[in-house]
Amino acid sequence: MALKATIYKAQLNISDMDRHVYGEHNLTIAKHPSENDERMMMRVLAYALCVPADELLGKLEFSKGLSDVDEPELWQRDLTGEVVHWIDLGQPDERRIMKAHGRAERVTVFTYAHSTPIWWAALENKLQRAPKLQVYQIPADQSQDLATLAERGMQLQISIQDGSIYVSTATRSLEIHPQILRLRAAQD
Repeated sequence: MALKATIYKAQLNISDMDRHVYGEHNLTIAKHPSENDERMMMRVLAYALCVPADELLGKLEFSKGLSDVDEPELWQRDLTGEVVHWIDLGQPDERRIMKAHGRAERVTVFTYAHSTPIWWAALENKLQRAPKLQVYQIPADQSQDLATLAERGMQLQISIQDGSIYVSTATRSLEIHPQILRLRAAQD
């Protein structure tokens, strides 16, 4: 018998002063049996960092992720089903990134492992032909701290200002400083 996902609920209050995105979002997160708290909370963080100001181009949603290798962790699809924004976690290979680049208007990767510098050094030059790609590194110690906030029912305040992310609950708070490894090329 296959193991089933564990359901988590998160109420996010997002104040993103960098992008001028504000709002409350109620999320239902299916934690895959093979997924740890760190990875699940990185999905929540990616949601907070990428949620659009409005849903005119579609809603940002969790996909099947680990259950379907042809889908990202999160995506924003327009009303026709076309992928507007493809969001992956971890250290995807060049083939996966280029496949996503061909399918979406925008591709974002959030990496959070200690081995990120090695992974990025091997891929950086190969991805020069991917102008729609942006890559962020969340320091491993900070992503591990984020994992400690995981609860079946979470209320998270997430404030983003000047590139710093502040995540707090009723009893704890932490600060995350993502490093930009690559920004998407300016669009005409």
